[in-house]
Amino acid sequence: MRGLWTHLERQRGGIGMRGPGEQEIETDRRIIRDKIALLKKRLEKIDQQAQTQRKNRGELIRVSLVGYTNVGKSTLMNVLSKSDVFAENKLFATLDTTVRKVVWDTMPFLLSDTVGFIRKLPHHLVESFKSTLDEVRESDILIHVVDIAHPQHEDHILTVQNTLNELGASDRTTLMVFNKVDLYREKYFDDYLDQGTKAEIMQEIREKFSNMYNFPNVLISATDKENIDLLRDTLKDMIMEEYKVRYPFQVKSW
Repeated sequence: MRGLWTHLERQRGGIGMRGPGEQEIETDRRIIRDKIALLKKRLEKIDQQAQTQRKNRGELIRVSLVGYTNVGKSTLMNVLSKSDVFAENKLFATLDTTVRKVVWDTMPFLLSDTVGFIRKLPHHLVESFKSTLDEVRESDILIHVVDIAHPQHEDHILTVQNTLNELGASDRTTLMVFNKVDLYREKYFDDYLDQGTKAEIMQEIREKFSNMYNFPNVLISATDKENIDLLRDTLKDMIMEEYKVRYPFQVKSW
């Protein structure tokens, strides 16, 4: 802002008078301060609304999709919940938490699509993402979605894990979902490989990730719906175990 009004510095006032440039800067600063205060009040109101919504969700198991930005969380959300959440191949296509109630074979749970994480998240943005971060903290199960076709996917995994540690959510039951296997094969597989060899390579990759991260994992393509049934079965078993822990003496219809 300091350099915006230097063209007015030549217009001098009398002795002890402020120049018009200095007056304009002070006016702009006051307008910006008022704008910041207004936005903070709006963020506080949104946070209160989000807290009220979370309290009203009852005792259903909560599952949250987490991961680096642009890994396909919203697309997977649409596949699992049969909803129509906005999804696009760009950074931060999702800027707000979306929650859907999903019922599989009479077993209900809440599925949340959260804002993608990024490396070195600026501190002034953390308040904007507070409702998403609170959603992650209060989840029972995390689905960590990874873009396996991205050349830096291992760095992305580390970024997400560090963020979860900072949130105090690293102890949550976690399922790692390596998405975009169709793009991975297009990038790294030879066209002359037969299907059996491709399947063996993908199994070796899955075992490697199991050893590296010590979490159950599934390799899928949310766009092509590849291995979605396997993902559903794996997630369903995990949700069932969470319900058994929460209601050990109560028989559930599911």
